[in-house]
Amino acid sequence: MPIVVDIDVMLARRKMSVGELAERVGITPANLAVLKNGRAKAVRFTTLAALCAVLECQPGELLRYEAAAADDGE
Repeated sequence: MPIVVDIDVMLARRKMSVGELAERVGITPANLAVLKNGRAKAVRFTTLAALCAVLECQPGELLRYEAAAADDGE
């Protein structure tokens, strides 16, 4: 998927565990794992806003776009 989620980077910078982040954001650790491992198909703006509030960051620090490789036909 061309959207990359950099939650691991922010967790390391904040010295925070996945469990702590999930609890503070109000989502399950399993749902946070789906998001951070790039398996999520969508993310609610309320969840993104909560992540940004807890991690004290901007959405662009959590999400980035990587263009698909030229050999994939797109």
